[in-house]
Amino acid sequence: MIHAVDVPFDKRHQCWFCEEPSAHALEYYRLSHTPHPSISVPACKECMRLANKHLLTSIWDCRAAVKQQLMYRYQKDLAIGINWTEQELKESEFDCKVFGGFKKSAWMMYNIAKDRINAQGWELSVDGQPISTDGDTRSLQIFEFDGLEFVSLTHAIAHYAQTLSLSAPFLQQLVTTMGKNAFGKAVKIARLHIGITHEHQQKIINNLIEDQDHL
Repeated sequence: MIHAVDVPFDKRHQCWFCEEPSAHALEYYRLSHTPHPSISVPACKECMRLANKHLLTSIWDCRAAVKQQLMYRYQKDLAIGINWTEQELKESEFDCKVFGGFKKSAWMMYNIAKDRINAQGWELSVDGQPISTDGDTRSLQIFEFDGLEFVSLTHAIAHYAQTLSLSAPFLQQLVTTMGKNAFGKAVKIARLHIGITHEHQQKIINNLIEDQDHL
């Protein structure tokens, strides 16, 4: 059974991930290692598409991955705030046809991207009961493995995929299926199957899912 999360009155019709207007709902189904029940959270079209590609092991790990993907997608817009101030843009001489549009919209695009990245959403609850006993859900995103601390599970996956020349999507699927506590085992499986086809990867994932169903 999937539960719709409570939505504060002032957050109605907002995406839980980025707080842009939402017209969709992400359905996050619980696996054996998921630390919360199956839930449905409001989401905009872009965040829902990203979230479905990066479900990982909890809704908070999923949100961290969505934020990372948004930062990557809008890095050019975010760079505007590094290279310019609003006043500098207003006083710039970008009045020609080529750069006139940039001068008019650049700061707005920067603020939209920044606000989406910085959006905190709200504490998730179902029928008034928080789905986590940890008041600071940010701590649930921090991941430690082999003596290293990562700001999120996605950063750990990216690190080991790059360091060990593993398939990042395959490693992510393994971790999503097996859970955080089996991260080391997921890395070992990925290392044993470097270079295999996508079909072979999917067969391994399906076998792991079947094994879990029999537990």
